[in-house]
Amino acid sequence: MTADGMFRLDGQVAMVTGGGQGIGAAVCRRLAAGGAKVVVFDMNPEPAATLAAELGGIACVGSVTSEADLERVRLEIEAKVGPISIVVNNAGVTGRSTETWDMTKKEWEQVFDVNVTGVFLCCKMVMPGMLARGYGRVINVASVAGKEGNPRLGAYSASKAAVIGLTKSLAKEVAGKGDITVNSISPAVIHTPILDGLPQTTVDYMVSRIPIGRTGKPEEVASLIHFLASKESSFTTGQCYDISGGRCTY
Repeated sequence: MTADGMFRLDGQVAMVTGGGQGIGAAVCRRLAAGGAKVVVFDMNPEPAATLAAELGGIACVGSVTSEADLERVRLEIEAKVGPISIVVNNAGVTGRSTETWDMTKKEWEQVFDVNVTGVFLCCKMVMPGMLARGYGRVINVASVAGKEGNPRLGAYSASKAAVIGLTKSLAKEVAGKGDITVNSISPAVIHTPILDGLPQTTVDYMVSRIPIGRTGKPEEVASLIHFLASKESSFTTGQCYDISGGRCTY
C-alpha cells in the first residue's frame, strides 16, 4: 500500500479460506489493512472468530469440500457485508509423508478433496456473481511442489499441479468478461504450523533447495496476494507466481 492509494481494497469483500492461521491469517491481516472487509473462512471456529474480531471482519465456519456449507456461507456473507469480490483459496492439507506406492487410495482422495475439489467448489460458488457484476479477483494458493514434485508428498504435489492447471483454464474462460482475473501462487516452504506435521528431514530437504537459504514468511506471501487482489492487477491473469526464494525461476 502507498500513500497515493495504490493497492487499496476499500469496498471489497475478501473471503480467505483456511484464514484462521498461518498464511491465511497473514493474508487476512494484509487485505484488511488495505481496506477490504475480510471474511475469515475456516473449519476451526475459535481462531476464525478471534481474527475476525481483531480485523473488524466476519468469521464463517465450514468445509471447502461441502457445497452445502459453501452455499450457506455465501448467503451469510452477502447478508452481512455484501457480495464476494475477492477470494483467496488458501485452505489445504499436505497428507501423510510417504512413498507414493505406500499411500492408500483414501489418503490420496482426502488430499485431492481439499486441495483441488475445494478450490473448484469455491470458484464455482463465487464466479457467477463476479461475472454478473463484471469484477472479481481469484487467487489460488498452489505450491512449488506442483511444479517440481516433492518426494514423499506425491498426492500433495499432484494436487497443487492440478490447482495450477485449473487456474489457467478458469482464467481463460472468464477473460474478457469484465475485469475478472484468476491467478495462482506457488510458495516454497513457508514457516507456518503446517510444517509441524512433516518430518524434519522433509523440511530440511525443501529448505536445501531454496537459494536464499531459509523458509519464507507468511507476510511475504500475503504481500504478493495483496497485489493480485487489487485493481492494479487487471492485466495479470492465468499466471502462477513463484514466491520461492529463487527455487523456481519458470
